[in-house]
Amino acid sequence: MVHYQARLDATFAALSDVTRRGVLEQLAGSDASITDLADRFQMTLTGMKKHISVLEQAGLVTTEKVGRVRTCKLGRRRLEEEAAWIERHRQLWSARFDALDTIVEHLKRKEKADASSK
Repeated sequence: MVHYQARLDATFAALSDVTRRGVLEQLAGSDASITDLADRFQMTLTGMKKHISVLEQAGLVTTEKVGRVRTCKLGRRRLEEEAAWIERHRQLWSARFDALDTIVEHLKRKEKADASSK
């Protein structure tokens, strides 16, 4: 359980930042060097390296250094566990909202009936 939670935490922390989500979008199209990514996002090389490090720790990105160039690509890790976690919670909240809708409709009918009887 702890390993599962740590993995979810790392993934959601990595995805919580708009720049890191943008990097994943870019890498979905094609591999890119850290320098290219830093240029695209108008940030320092050091800043981009930190973002890439977070994505690597979550398993969402891999890097390979050839000569002086470090190339980034999407990691092999898929997000099945995260998607399953989200789906479980979506179902829970959907059921709660459905129950709330039922209560609201019942109250509306009761209010209408009370108004008609007066």
